[in-house]
Amino acid sequence: MTQNSVPAGPPPGSRDSGQALTLLVVFLYAAALVASVFLLFRGRIELGIAGVLLVLTLAPLAFVLLRAESTRARRALHQRVDEISRSVRMLVEQSSLSDEARRIINRQYEREMLCRAIEEDLAVRNWDAALVLIKELADRFGYRAEAEQFRKKIDQLREQTVEQEITDAIGSLDGLILQRRWNDAYLEAAKIMRLYPYSPRVEPLRERVEQAQQAYKRDLERRFLLAAQADRTDEALTLLKEFDQYLTPTEAEPLRELVRGLIGKARLNLGAQFKLALQDHRWSEAAKIGHDILAEYPNSRMAAEVRLLIDGIRSKAESAA
Repeated sequence: MTQNSVPAGPPPGSRDSGQALTLLVVFLYAAALVASVFLLFRGRIELGIAGVLLVLTLAPLAFVLLRAESTRARRALHQRVDEISRSVRMLVEQSSLSDEARRIINRQYEREMLCRAIEEDLAVRNWDAALVLIKELADRFGYRAEAEQFRKKIDQLREQTVEQEITDAIGSLDGLILQRRWNDAYLEAAKIMRLYPYSPRVEPLRERVEQAQQAYKRDLERRFLLAAQADRTDEALTLLKEFDQYLTPTEAEPLRELVRGLIGKARLNLGAQFKLALQDHRWSEAAKIGHDILAEYPNSRMAAEVRLLIDGIRSKAESAA
């Protein structure tokens, strides 16, 4: 009769080894926790919190692995124990160092972080914040040559920024000149000169507006005289209305006789157009011409004649519509 085989338990040596490993893990995590708390009391808040989090997150995993029986799990556990040992040693070493020693160890890392922060401030044109960090880079870490390079970079970026702002402002000024908004253009030129008083590009801006205004005035005068010479009376009078805004009384005096002649011609032309419209029974056109005569020459004899007829003309125009 065959006896039932009984599963053999783990060898005594294996059991002792597992217990020893468990005690080692417990000891290491306890040491890590103590070192982390010690760092917290020493004022190393960030390092202490990191150690506590390391213990709280990895300890449960380690104890789960301790319960595993496979060789692979054991190897993983031994590897984890080695990592924990290194972490604990680092925490202990950090806790035993003075602030100055830790600063020396972290010097390169802090320098890289500081340079990265400076570059970020430069990217967003935050010059003042960047200069504070640059001073820290020179005075605290001693990188004076690198700090000077950053200062030169700020000067270059500032100059580029100012030049672009001036270019944009002059572009806006030219837009006002093209629209012939002379008062606004003079105000804009004065504003640009106040904002950038040391730039040679802004010095001639007021003269730029004056030259553009005078050039347009000369162009108006030429077009007016050509229209008057060619007996294009309506065109000449239209140009005169705009040209008159640029004339001083002294400048207007030589043109007075020419203007009188143009006005007389225009009045005669309107009178002739009014009579022809009446003769042809074009009542709507006659009403419009009559309205223009009353508006432009209200004190003339022709206007007095139109007033006697205009109501009847308007009635006929409404009936014919």
